[in-house]
Amino acid sequence: MTLHSSDFGPAPLRRIGFLLFPGFPMACLTAAVEPLRAANEIAGHQVFTWSLVTESGAQAAASAGMHFSAASSLADAEGIDCLFLLSGPEAEFEDPVSSPGRLRYLARHGVALGGVSGGVFPLASSGVLSGRRCAVHWCYRSAFETAFPDCTAVDSLAVRDGAIHTVSGATAMFDLSLELICIALGEAAMNEVACLFQHPVIRSGSSRQKVPVLQSGRTVDQMPPAVKQAMSIFSENVEIPVGIRDVARMAGISPRQLERSFRTATGLSPGEYYRRQRLKAARQMVRYSWDSISDIAHAVGYASSSTLTLHYRKFYGVTPVQDRKQRFLPDTRGPVHGSPVLT
Repeated sequence: MTLHSSDFGPAPLRRIGFLLFPGFPMACLTAAVEPLRAANEIAGHQVFTWSLVTESGAQAAASAGMHFSAASSLADAEGIDCLFLLSGPEAEFEDPVSSPGRLRYLARHGVALGGVSGGVFPLASSGVLSGRRCAVHWCYRSAFETAFPDCTAVDSLAVRDGAIHTVSGATAMFDLSLELICIALGEAAMNEVACLFQHPVIRSGSSRQKVPVLQSGRTVDQMPPAVKQAMSIFSENVEIPVGIRDVARMAGISPRQLERSFRTATGLSPGEYYRRQRLKAARQMVRYSWDSISDIAHAVGYASSSTLTLHYRKFYGVTPVQDRKQRFLPDTRGPVHGSPVLT
């Protein structure tokens, strides 16, 4: 992430708070805290401190069902350099007025704010991300861009825009903790912590996220150049579909060559891959937003909700309405189940 101490003001970030929402991904919390704990042991004294915060001060259940006690409520959170929001994409504030206002107050008074994984959703709803660039996990990007059109989502592992930090997932949070260790204790300490956890590659925050190719064991960055370029064009043209001939032209090859390359690399024709990409975007919005099915259909290039429903049921085995209901069924593991573990 190529951070420097000047990025954060006169002193490194050492007092870290984590604002936990119900159903937050536990992996993101441990990925943040464990490197800092190890750094304290290497230093022989407490360089970093951390505290758990919830909106009301009550316990928070992680998506895995484990409960975590909070040291304070959001209103009482003090003495921290940075506050990271950890949640799933469906998270909402219990108090939609006072709590976002409290975040804006902390930002005005020098506290750096951050969102990890789905935590970018409540962070954006507080207003502090308006007009900023932010890292959004590929699994949530379509839903996020629909909900917050005034934010610029990018596919980097992490983004710092001013004093706002957004991190796409758990291992990206681990990388950010390593950078904080480097700032506070130097590169040797960072390297030792990385080796303790067998984390051999310390990635830059500007590195692009790994995105799986549908029905493949490979990721987009491993595709042949023309196929990778076509996939990028498809992902950028979800709402207004683009013709396969036009995609081939933009990729610099003939439609026949694009067809052969796509089938060899993915087992799918370009048109089928594109349709499934649009359905994947639709599913993000079905599962992580409350937009109407009709609005979702138009957002992914379908003329009607009935056509979307037909294709959706064929591919996912349920209608969009059924999928949304299943997503929010109560479960003994926590308030919401089915959230992916994001890295």
